[in-house]
Amino acid sequence: MADHIKITKADGRWSVRAGGAVLGESDNALELVEGDYPPVIYFPRQDIAMAFLDATDKTTHCPHKGDASYFSVVTKSATLENAVWSYENPKEGVARIKDHLAFYTGNGVTVENI
Repeated sequence: MADHIKITKADGRWSVRAGGAVLGESDNALELVEGDYPPVIYFPRQDIAMAFLDATDKTTHCPHKGDASYFSVVTKSATLENAVWSYENPKEGVARIKDHLAFYTGNGVTVENI
């Protein structure tokens, strides 16, 4: 793993909400800290209501984590484009985030420790 990336179990129970809907809650979330960036909470895919997510064509590449795939959040009130990402086949050093989803906060999305 890149020396500047640390992945640990996130303490407590975590929730993600968008457009007034609860997308998921988890006691098994991971916290990824990368250098000076703010920590990112990664939710196990099985703890997220995938019916709210639509895969998009967007991809990005991180030299340390690999290729990210994106999803839009679709709720009754809004579609939040590319608000979610996942590393489907992460690099070996960050393999713990496989089958996890991370969310851009703001623009109607909240991630919080409850």
